[in-house]
Amino acid sequence: MLKGKKYLVVGLGKSGVAAARVLIELGADVTVQDQKRSEEMDGALVQYFTNHKATCYFGRDPEPGRKYEAVIMSPGAPLTIPFVEEARENGAEIISEIELAYRLGKGQYVAITGTNGKTTTTTLTGEMFKEAGRKTKVVGNIGVAVVKEAVEAAEDTWFVTEVSSFQLEPIREFHPRISAILNLTPDHLDRHKTMEGYVNAKARVFENQDAKDYFVVNRDDELAWKLAERCQATVVPFSRKEELDFGAYVDRGQIVIRDQEGTVHPVCGAKELHIPGAHNLENALAACAMAFCAGIDVQVMAAVLRRFAGVEHRLELVSVTEGVRYVNDSKGTNPDSSIKALEAMETPVLLIAGGYDKKSSYEEFINAFDGKVKKLLLLGTTAQAIRAAAIGLGYPEGDIIMCKDMDECVRQAAKLAVSGDTVLLSPACASWDMYESYEQRGRHFKSCVKNI
Repeated sequence: MLKGKKYLVVGLGKSGVAAARVLIELGADVTVQDQKRSEEMDGALVQYFTNHKATCYFGRDPEPGRKYEAVIMSPGAPLTIPFVEEARENGAEIISEIELAYRLGKGQYVAITGTNGKTTTTTLTGEMFKEAGRKTKVVGNIGVAVVKEAVEAAEDTWFVTEVSSFQLEPIREFHPRISAILNLTPDHLDRHKTMEGYVNAKARVFENQDAKDYFVVNRDDELAWKLAERCQATVVPFSRKEELDFGAYVDRGQIVIRDQEGTVHPVCGAKELHIPGAHNLENALAACAMAFCAGIDVQVMAAVLRRFAGVEHRLELVSVTEGVRYVNDSKGTNPDSSIKALEAMETPVLLIAGGYDKKSSYEEFINAFDGKVKKLLLLGTTAQAIRAAAIGLGYPEGDIIMCKDMDECVRQAAKLAVSGDTVLLSPACASWDMYESYEQRGRHFKSCVKNI
């Protein structure tokens, strides 16, 4: 089907490499491009592409005038790159790796998006599907490329997929059986420019759904709930705050699901969850709603909820040293995510924040300190902007510590913390100014904690 057809893969992260490998294996004529020069690339990867006669452009743009069947965009690569625009003008489709996976593979998709909670909800939903005995692959923006798994899948495989706005921007046919939008707050405005652009990218998750499909959405989130008006699928709300005629909600401390006939199905007590915070209760409700749409028994959901301990880099307890808790929330890559982390804290906090500038505003983040943040330790590109916002809102200038790197942040925090405090890494920013990923940042924090 693909033999001899020309494809360009832009960006060689996990999804780009996986897409290029699958296309090569299927006989396509593949060109790869990455901003890194060849000497900065993994040598084995460069050798692989050389051995398979792929055309490589490392540290430079492809030659103008080349025509492609399609351009596969990695999430971090903007669609406005001039050579991508030229390829589009020359007739190429511009698509994402999840779109390629959907076209080439089999199986049914659960597609989960939103500003915050995607990784926790995707992991939790995947555990429910596995517990129910479904053939399940947990994939997507969570760190596992979809396309390799998709081409090896059976019709009854379920892909529980975390999808970002970047991955949704270039879809065309991608059609999940169940989609979800967990919440919507400002993020990635450096790329999407406006909140409207960001919301519209997220809304593409249900664009190709019809009345036989399900759209799970947060009833408590005004922006997300408004999108339900645009959706052709069966809308399944979840709510932490109110009783619903249909959907997943909390009734007198109990997680329940009311079906379309009005029957209420109890799942488990909200206090039985091991993952802290109101936001994680919302994540649990969303996971239950999705599992219910797939016909999974509530007892299966309850068993998973009672044992699920969360995901790495999201409110992850690293250690307790001399009565001080060290918590890794490196997944807090935007202000709203870090606000939720602070709300989950029940002790005084020494907060480590700052990182790559996504053009976010920090006023709500600072206001969420609410007397809880004893010291604010800042690093990265946004350190000065967060400092200025904090001082402007009356946070004591003497309680702000500017640090050159993570080592200094952790050492200073350890020196100032007393028994009963929590040292919390929740940056409210992406990691790309100092690290390749939030995972690398979180691992470095954990290493620094072990070394104090």
